[in-house]
Amino acid sequence: MNALTGRIDVERDPRWAAVVARDRSADGAFVYSVRTTGVFCRPSCPARRADPGNVRFHATADDARAAGFRPCKRCEPDPAEARVQGRGAAVDWARVEAELDDRGWALLPGLLDGPACEAVAGFYDEDARFRSRVVMARHGFGRGEYRYFAYPLPDVVAELRETIYPRLAPVANRWNARMGLEARYPDSHPEFLERCRAAGQVRPTPLLLRYGPGDYNCLHQDLYGEHVFPLQVAVLLSQPGADFDGGEFVLTEQRPRMQSRASVAPLGRGDAVVFAVHHRPVAGTRGTYRVNLRHGVSEVRSGRRHTLGVIFHDAT
Repeated sequence: MNALTGRIDVERDPRWAAVVARDRSADGAFVYSVRTTGVFCRPSCPARRADPGNVRFHATADDARAAGFRPCKRCEPDPAEARVQGRGAAVDWARVEAELDDRGWALLPGLLDGPACEAVAGFYDEDARFRSRVVMARHGFGRGEYRYFAYPLPDVVAELRETIYPRLAPVANRWNARMGLEARYPDSHPEFLERCRAAGQVRPTPLLLRYGPGDYNCLHQDLYGEHVFPLQVAVLLSQPGADFDGGEFVLTEQRPRMQSRASVAPLGRGDAVVFAVHHRPVAGTRGTYRVNLRHGVSEVRSGRRHTLGVIFHDAT
């Protein structure tokens, strides 16, 4: 406390140094609020730094809320946003790799918990989070709509990209080697995004999809530019049988001289499916050949269905 002004001397608090440095390692240790804006933030918030005279520190987001502040929309300090952390480590990645090799898709059960699913689905009506909106019927994609996130991505989306990508890059590299493709993928997602940017692919591709009664998504592939990461993830944010009926996640693959094979991924709320974007290698009697895959969503019979699409390459 400053004896002359009666004001808390924020600049002498060691937490202020973390705010000035936008120190990500301090995230989760405390949040800070800004009197003039009425919001509270993580220490690493990229927003313009506030006058220390208007800043207060709080041990938790709940404490900041109790003091009358609301969460910042840029840095997402709400606890629900952080509940993806550690999820990737709990996945049996050996099983996932084996299932990807066997059929081109695999389940990631319980990737997000209920509050996180609710928080992400709630983003849909917040215009500032998105760069564009697509109404599927206008383009022959089906019925329903989706929105592409803008940068900076919500923390939960950015963390999914950064934590899952390193687990999938070895699979992608092995697949390309088997199929005789030259492209190889770096170990970290930021390195891969740098490659995308160098090719003019600068627009984020993670998206949030919303379906209502009668809506569906035609079978398709998400290819956005020269650099395409061959695997992607979809997370179901709604509960089948409670929030909606129908709306199954469908995958098909077409093998040479064979009929197409269809699969349905059995997803509950918070479950994710990782799958091949374009093609995958399959061993045949004359060596390895490529199998093309597509994905879509069957008709929603009732209710509302939200899905988060995590695509690892950016678009031109």
